[in-house]
Amino acid sequence: MCTIIFKVETKYSDTELKIRDAAKSLFLKKGYSATTTRDIAQESQINLALLNYYFTSKRRLFEIIMFETLYDFLNKMVEVYNDEETTIREKIELASSKYIDMIIAEPLLPTFILNELKNNPTNFLKMPTAKVIMKSQLISQYNDGVKKGIYKKVDSIHFITNILSLIVFPFICSPIIMKMEKLNKTDFNKMMNQRKKLIPEWIIQMIKK
Repeated sequence: MCTIIFKVETKYSDTELKIRDAAKSLFLKKGYSATTTRDIAQESQINLALLNYYFTSKRRLFEIIMFETLYDFLNKMVEVYNDEETTIREKIELASSKYIDMIIAEPLLPTFILNELKNNPTNFLKMPTAKVIMKSQLISQYNDGVKKGIYKKVDSIHFITNILSLIVFPFICSPIIMKMEKLNKTDFNKMMNQRKKLIPEWIIQMIKK
């Protein structure tokens, strides 16, 4: 059984959806400061008055998009980590696969989220993320394995941080990696898909006695 902790139910009209999608694309590419309401209106092919009618301000629109992006990003983790039917290795493999697919589809996403967490951490703190993850089925399975002598005793935060960093960090450093190895975008994505199987193996080796 999977437990989904964060729940967002937002129904958009066709016009609101068009504005939201255009704004998200621009915020990902240019960031909040460099994106103007005129840019958003032009990208969504509407006038400024209509944009302001639906979302009142650029800040309000950005906050909605940021919250929904964080929700989607974090909920994938919570859903996988609380699955009672899978092993630790399977959970890590599922998390790796879901996140790698998600970021390949939106490669600017990690930088977008990191910048916002740095500049405005209150959006992140509104979600009960830490408590949910640290009390997840994944952590329970790990602690049970420690008691049985299967895994080394390591602070759980290091366990979670290692999983997330092995998935996300290569995307953040992709320009350096691609230049060092002379990879094009297709080659880099192929490398990241290979990590779906490698990351669970590395994590298990880290914690196994």
